[in-house]
Amino acid sequence: MTEVIKQSLRDSKAARWTALVILSFTMFAGYMFTEIISPIKPLLESTYGWTSSDYGTVVSAYGWFNVFFVALILVGILLDKFGIRFSTLSSAGIMVIGALIKYYAFAGTFDPEATIFGLQLRVFYASIGYAIFGVGVEYAGITVSKAVVKWFKGKEMALAMGMQVAIARLGSFVPLAFGAKFAKTFDIPSYILLGVVFLIIGLISFFVYNTMDKKLELESADGSSKNADEFKFSDLAVIFTNKAFWYIAILCVLFYGAVFPFYKYGPDLMVNKFGVPDDWAGLIPSLVPFGTMLLTPFFGSIYDRKGKGATIMIIGAVMLIVVHIIYYLPFITDIYVAIANAILLGIAFSLVPSAMWPSVPKIIPEKQLGSAYATIFFIQNIGLMGIPFLVGKVLDATNPQVVEAIKTLNTRLSAEGLTPDQIQAKITDLKAAGDFPLYDYETTWLIYVGLTVLALLFAFLLKAEDKKKGYGLELPNIQD
Repeated sequence: MTEVIKQSLRDSKAARWTALVILSFTMFAGYMFTEIISPIKPLLESTYGWTSSDYGTVVSAYGWFNVFFVALILVGILLDKFGIRFSTLSSAGIMVIGALIKYYAFAGTFDPEATIFGLQLRVFYASIGYAIFGVGVEYAGITVSKAVVKWFKGKEMALAMGMQVAIARLGSFVPLAFGAKFAKTFDIPSYILLGVVFLIIGLISFFVYNTMDKKLELESADGSSKNADEFKFSDLAVIFTNKAFWYIAILCVLFYGAVFPFYKYGPDLMVNKFGVPDDWAGLIPSLVPFGTMLLTPFFGSIYDRKGKGATIMIIGAVMLIVVHIIYYLPFITDIYVAIANAILLGIAFSLVPSAMWPSVPKIIPEKQLGSAYATIFFIQNIGLMGIPFLVGKVLDATNPQVVEAIKTLNTRLSAEGLTPDQIQAKITDLKAAGDFPLYDYETTWLIYVGLTVLALLFAFLLKAEDKKKGYGLELPNIQD
């Protein structure tokens, strides 16, 4: 009778895939809020007078606490010490708190001359809210990754992780594709509030998941093995002395650093280089997460059944190099090339996570997975914090005439009594007539090209290490 009970949940396809869907919804909400302001950079410039440096500061704030306060390492240890159920609720709660502060930053009224630490008040509060939210969403990502391993190890693990990524990427797709139109139709605070509502629903969904997790744990409880599997701080040495682990961690920051900051600046690139209207600036970049929604589960299934994880990452790196060289080349301004290139980027970014995340449990024991994923996310956040900030600074430094034009026009038109919407319309008309300077992204895009070249190098190093140590990254995940 006991054996029947043990096999009734984890070994039930319906149960484990239901658990995955519930987990994935909160990540959908988290990714949606992560990209909430990505398609509205031009609108933020006209509504609040932000420069690219202001925008870069806010989007880079995602990693402030994760990196400088080592928050991700701490939450990874909390996950390994206190378990998945504690971590689901605490991570979602942190996301909601951060999102509410960011909403306040856009909904509140602030003195434009007042500053904190050299930042305008609105920029400061938006940054702090995003920094707190960043801790929560990364904490949730680590927790969900460990939960997926718990339910799918020895089964369709790469497919399950691919499906989780696909649902999360849908969260990125929605604001990129439709956010600018929604924000202009209503207003920016209402648009931000919509993201907060989804996060609250995600918090509720984690309560539902926890009932399933508790049942699974009771069914598989084994007092004789519990103490043996208990996390100890000395176990961290297993992670930090593993060369393959560091290769994957560095690959993660390079891969994601070449894609996620593209979500932040890709819409603006489409406006300034390819002539896409502001309202639909995020539509072409939205093809990237849309493509990963469809293809990441497919590539994950291939890894489950055929293996070749390290090889998949090498192929993905090569494709990323091609994509960013095409966006870099100044003479390529055809919108159809931009669309095709975004599709190629989506394919490349489907290959990489489908192989990278399921490879971690092959080199790190399960009881240390929380800390392992947390360390990878910590290193990733260094890139997610530093790269957007660097891009914003380089963009302003190489386009001083645009920065001056934005400030001058906002000051003059505001003095004339124009509303933010009217200012935005005026700037759009001036751009269309060729009477307003456009950002030149040529020098800035070399940052992305450099990241992808380094990614290819470390993908080869990972494959060589796997061949030397026999981790099985090239072997299938499904155990017959």
